[in-house]
Amino acid sequence: MLQVERLHGGALWDVAIGDGKGNVLDSHLVEELSELFVEARGTNILRAICLRGQGRNFSFGASVEEHLPEQVGAMLPRFHGLFRVMLESKVVCLAAVRGQCLGGGLELASFCHRVFASPDAAFAQPEIVLGVVAPVASLFLPDRIGRANAYDLCLSGRTISSTEALGMGLVDVLDDSPEEAARSYAREYLVRHSASSLRFAVAASHAELGKRLDNELPEIERLYLDELMETADAKEGLQAFLEKRAPEWKNR
Repeated sequence: MLQVERLHGGALWDVAIGDGKGNVLDSHLVEELSELFVEARGTNILRAICLRGQGRNFSFGASVEEHLPEQVGAMLPRFHGLFRVMLESKVVCLAAVRGQCLGGGLELASFCHRVFASPDAAFAQPEIVLGVVAPVASLFLPDRIGRANAYDLCLSGRTISSTEALGMGLVDVLDDSPEEAARSYAREYLVRHSASSLRFAVAASHAELGKRLDNELPEIERLYLDELMETADAKEGLQAFLEKRAPEWKNR
């Protein structure tokens, strides 16, 4: 599920994720990504990782099937563990986005330090459309794009263009070849630095975020698993999506 190319003597890893279709972040892909960042943490010469999707899209997001009641209790902590191990790696992360970047895919991309996107890229946190919520985005997006913009994306579930994403700070650079733009940025500005010092810089910039993940994400996770997933509408929204029909909300 991962294709990894080590560039510049191993200082930059170019990582293509997924199956080349929707690059769905299911348990297998999340496990492989987590293992990658564990390896990154122990690789002293590594400065940066560039994440991109295989094929035409970055990612359609986390697996909807794994959000169903019988699987979500295992899926959600596993998915959130990916973000913790990304922080623990202390490696600069760059996202190169083409096509659809949705749900958990947007959480992954926006968690990176910089996002490079093609003009045709599209972004959304559509969890609310399925009757659920986006825990990592709820915690982290306000820091990246401001509270008002985070409210907009998480509460409406609407899809925005790369141009609108650039305007709100979700995207940093628009380029017809976001992969090359990300690699060029790494070559020019990151590879020349001390890998050790760069990791201290990452740790310093993420100190507050690490505390928030430890202190606040468990409460959001509890809200999701113990309360949200007990509602009729969360189950209905997920099932309706899988059955390709409009949900019939009971508002409870």
